[in-house]
Amino acid sequence: MKQSAQEIGRLWFEVVWNRGRRGAIPELLSPDVLLHDAGEDSVGIEPYLLFFDRMQDTFSEIHVDIEDIVAEYDKAAIRWNCRARHTGYGFSIPPTGVEVRMTGISIIQVEDGKVVEAWQNWDMLGMMEQIQGRGAPPTYVTA
Repeated sequence: MKQSAQEIGRLWFEVVWNRGRRGAIPELLSPDVLLHDAGEDSVGIEPYLLFFDRMQDTFSEIHVDIEDIVAEYDKAAIRWNCRARHTGYGFSIPPTGVEVRMTGISIIQVEDGKVVEAWQNWDMLGMMEQIQGRGAPPTYVTA
């Protein structure tokens, strides 16, 4: 039985990000997946593997919490937040040990149990500001 877009979305964040399983990426992405991120498009799994490796090299203690999933037919929209510790040299900044928090929304389209297209929007600027010691942007202030 094929998994729904909602199930694939939950599995993606739990297995790939929370458990750090790089090998799950080709299991969950179609070989010719179309990825849209920050106005840039990429085709295939390899660009995502490079992104994953860069994030794993830059951060430890990565944990993603799913706040909401809204799914219909073959698509799911996933609102998430992530916390991680800056312990590597990624983004041309020496490790700071700072815990950063990021938020984002990912939309996935699934066919035959694999993601065939995905749109991602996350707060990379806020992440960079936290790493550089400028603190969390106002959107991270808790009530």
